[in-house]
Amino acid sequence: MAGIAPDTKFYVDAQDAERFVESVLVGNGVPAAHASVVARCLVAADLRGVDTHGMNRIPSYMERIRQGVLDAKATPELKQVTPVVAQVDAKNAFGFLAADIGMAAAIESAKLYGIGMTSILHSNHFGMSAWVVQKALDADMMSLVFTNSSPALPPWGGKSMLLGVSPLACGAPGKDNPFILDMAPSIAARGKIYKAKRRGEKIPSDWALDKDGNATDDPAAALDGGVMLPMGGPKGSGLAVMMDVFSGVLSGSAFAGNVTGPYDPSKPSNVGHFLVAIKPDLFMSLDDFRERMQYLYDRVVGADKAAGVDRIYFPGELEQLQQQEREKTGIPLVQAEIDALNAEANKVGAKPLVIKNPS
Repeated sequence: MAGIAPDTKFYVDAQDAERFVESVLVGNGVPAAHASVVARCLVAADLRGVDTHGMNRIPSYMERIRQGVLDAKATPELKQVTPVVAQVDAKNAFGFLAADIGMAAAIESAKLYGIGMTSILHSNHFGMSAWVVQKALDADMMSLVFTNSSPALPPWGGKSMLLGVSPLACGAPGKDNPFILDMAPSIAARGKIYKAKRRGEKIPSDWALDKDGNATDDPAAALDGGVMLPMGGPKGSGLAVMMDVFSGVLSGSAFAGNVTGPYDPSKPSNVGHFLVAIKPDLFMSLDDFRERMQYLYDRVVGADKAAGVDRIYFPGELEQLQQQEREKTGIPLVQAEIDALNAEANKVGAKPLVIKNPS
């Protein structure tokens, strides 16, 4: 678009974004009910400011469908193993569908027995883990959400990709502010490097190494044979191994560097997930639990501040505030992202994104 800078932000209303994503998915053979789940989860990430896991994932997902390595029509299959343990065979469907079914099963078990667990195999990328946590929160449940992912990190002391930048997430209902922790064991999420490359931006030099093992601020060099760096050295590396144990080894899915990434359309991903729901009012009333969570919140955000710090945030609070803002202003996209999304719409005859005025 002539006269507009590449980093100019355009805005899309969340409802328009969901309709757009649904139409592209349906155009690629995804059943409407499944498309609704995937679209809702992707846009939830955009609203929370997790742009790396939002609708910009559509081009890579659709390429996987076109290459036949992600089954657009598959429906995950749930099997109840014990009253508190379920297994979901994702059947190579979208990870969003498998995790949605899996957390629902864990919640139902937790309602009756206090805890529910679901192991998921033969799955795909399920986007931002926080949406799975939110599903549990909506049912007044605490949760643990684990997944493994394609190799991006070296084990501590190594130099080759082996471990995934596999997020771990958990949550608990509060009075006004729920607790939502969603974090990767790397210094930064791999999706942020893809985002920087897409937008022509540099990355901090402590995020990744290039293929020769040198620190780099070039996202292309980081992605072309380079590696992400674990947070906290051996601690981040240990957390990445933990994700492989609970999500990959336990489930029967790929692990130990054998998960295929969502940007690689050569073969199925075979991702594993591990989900737990816990009833918070096992030892006290739910109101008492919420009051105790409020006390924790007040203590954390009211702690003495370090020099130069204006405000302390509870885990998940920044994203909650971002969502409130974006529900009003819309989701920001740059022109390159809009073009990539509209190209996908054009391939299936779907309507283009409805864009607000740039700012």
